[in-house]
Amino acid sequence: MPEGPELHLGSLYVNKMCAGVVFTGPVRKSEVSKSPDVPFTCEAYRITASSRGKEVKLTLTPMKSDDSKQRSKAGQADQAMDVVFRFGMSGYFRFTSEDELPKHSHLRFYSKETTCRVLSFVDTRRFGSWQANGTWQPDRGPCLMFEYESFRKNVVTHLSDRAFDRPICEVLLNQKYFNGIGNYLRAEILFRLNIPPFVPARSVLEGLESEDLCENEKPLKTEIKDEKASDRVKTVKEETGDLLRLCHTVPLEVVNQGGKGYDPKKEDYSEFKAWLQCYYVDGMKSLRDHNGRTMWFNGDPGPMAPKDLKSPKAKKRAKKTEDHDYTDKKKGAKGGSKSTPKKKVVKQETKTAKKEIEKSEEMVSPQKKKRPAARGRKTSSAEPAAGPEKRSGRVTRQSSK
Repeated sequence: MPEGPELHLGSLYVNKMCAGVVFTGPVRKSEVSKSPDVPFTCEAYRITASSRGKEVKLTLTPMKSDDSKQRSKAGQADQAMDVVFRFGMSGYFRFTSEDELPKHSHLRFYSKETTCRVLSFVDTRRFGSWQANGTWQPDRGPCLMFEYESFRKNVVTHLSDRAFDRPICEVLLNQKYFNGIGNYLRAEILFRLNIPPFVPARSVLEGLESEDLCENEKPLKTEIKDEKASDRVKTVKEETGDLLRLCHTVPLEVVNQGGKGYDPKKEDYSEFKAWLQCYYVDGMKSLRDHNGRTMWFNGDPGPMAPKDLKSPKAKKRAKKTEDHDYTDKKKGAKGGSKSTPKKKVVKQETKTAKKEIEKSEEMVSPQKKKRPAARGRKTSSAEPAAGPEKRSGRVTRQSSK
């Protein structure tokens, strides 16, 4: 799921690709999208982007001309419009030629060029959304990457809120206070500070100041050895510092990598994968929190861990085994590919056995086939054959007559 760094990288992508490009015509929405239309039409306009936490804002600015009055009468926009995007589970921007439009491009901006190019909002799972004439959502807190002072003050001054009664791993997903943190970031931040994910959030945050006096100082790091199941020893850097500072610095590390950040489908995913220390890393534990989100961690989960929920990782492995067995049974049931050959083999073995028995009988009594019984008369092998005496007796009687 795209988090704060990915949305900021998305805004940088738009600014880079659309620099100097003039767009024209209406903003077009795909037929399958249920999101609202963007009522903006202009003969010539430019696009710029900015981000704040888990939101991206595209600003559509009409280019100045002498016929502004005539343009407004013709239904052309003469004022800038902000379109605010939330990426959901799989949203991102792409700038391609018109012939190479991505399959799931649900909102499109067309360039004013001989060979038309299109800026598209692509969303495979359609959980993303946009709002024309939109503003930053008021329920979201300050951006923890680029509004660090306001973000820090917003958290420290509201620690009495009931939201902080919950485990720290669940509070980190509360966008009212941690705008930009998502599933992989919370795992990496808590792991670096060696904080169990299911401890009360207030106990972790109490004592932190609203101003970070050590903001310009680098967090201290100590090297520890982590022995995993593969008997390989991995060196892990454990940072000592306050949680709010790492909520600011860790996302910036992802931004500094460039690219798209967390995107398993892209070709070069190795740099981000190597950067991860906890999230989906072999040897780490996983557990679903009270909201059903998977939490990755190491060591003790903490006193507030759910008692009746199993590790999704273990469940996933068991599911693979069941699927494999089920597939074999299913194939046998559908096409008979497994059961039919077995029946054929049994029949062939039975025929072979019968032939062997017949051969053995022929060897024991070879006359059985050479001297078949006469029609209408049953003979047994125990009955003696007619001898010469009887035949001679019949001849004597005939001669005497």
